[in-house]
Amino acid sequence: MNIYETLGIRPVINAQATLTRLGGSLMPPEVLAAMADAARCFISLDELQLRVGERIAELTHNEAAYVSSGAAAGILLATAACITGLNPDLIFTFPDLDGLKNEVIVHKSHRNGYDYAVRQVGAKIIEFGEPEKTTQADFERAITPKTAAFFWFQGAMNQLGDLPFSEAIEVAKAHNIPVVVDAAAQLPPASNLWKFTQAGADLVIFSGGKDLRGPQSTGLILGRRGLIDACRMHGNPNHSVGRPMKVGKEEMAGILAAVERYVNLDPAVFENYCENTVTLWCDSFNIVYGLTAQRSFPNEAGQPFPRCHIEVDAQKIGMNRDELVDALAKGSPSIMVQPDGDSGLYLNPMTLEAGEEKIVQDRLLAIVTC
Repeated sequence: MNIYETLGIRPVINAQATLTRLGGSLMPPEVLAAMADAARCFISLDELQLRVGERIAELTHNEAAYVSSGAAAGILLATAACITGLNPDLIFTFPDLDGLKNEVIVHKSHRNGYDYAVRQVGAKIIEFGEPEKTTQADFERAITPKTAAFFWFQGAMNQLGDLPFSEAIEVAKAHNIPVVVDAAAQLPPASNLWKFTQAGADLVIFSGGKDLRGPQSTGLILGRRGLIDACRMHGNPNHSVGRPMKVGKEEMAGILAAVERYVNLDPAVFENYCENTVTLWCDSFNIVYGLTAQRSFPNEAGQPFPRCHIEVDAQKIGMNRDELVDALAKGSPSIMVQPDGDSGLYLNPMTLEAGEEKIVQDRLLAIVTC
């Protein structure tokens, strides 16, 4: 029995996504080995954070890098860094930001649950624009003497009417406003690790526990050296706003190993696996009376991977979509999938281990044809 079974918890097959509530992703052997190696001795945590950051910056073609305790913690630390810069006299001001630049500008269409990390430091979010159409003038009207940063949240919340990223960069640079990109789930491609900063962003934030397959409780802040140094000033083990957000020596070693692995992967191998899996699923489910399956692209986070979308005709198969999803979750093995609308669901190959695609296929077929 593994640790989960001794606790009465059933492991699941994740055909949904790299979700925090499902454990993010699974770490490969080299990441686990690096973490075990790091656990064997004491070190200076400050020095390790600095050296790991230097190596990750080199691997990702950035000036500097900082390892945070997840992407949401990265948002908080980036906000703090933009407010105080490298002024050590301001390290204990949070959340009382009177007299400081304390406003962060965000597209109205980009508002999401993770922007709470901005407000946690005491900053105020200033919305601008409309999903249908947003202009440079809309952005400029939101700028005040209290503006500390502009945040761009990349992913499913992006709208066709957003002010284009290049134009947003142009406005921010004209007003000397730092640009921070939340790209937590925007891997692959690996080139995104440097794409946003090379396009003009000052900081970009990634999750360490999604497609990077590092420790789930890690994140990366990449970008301009001065702001990364400010993030470090506010982070653990320093007694500041980021002190509770500890990253251990094992996690730092693990995320470094994950980045080293990731930038050397052949992206075509996994792309082919995902395409072949979705084709397999569509072919097998479309011959079932009451199921309609088709390739869906990109996936839920806007990543360049396909998913299989299935429409369930309850009258034809004798159960509705929710009953099918429930049967998959409660079966043996337990399989997690993503409901869609009233009668659809998605199967995602991105989080499967080799061979699990066939288990998902066989289990779903067994449920609907029994």
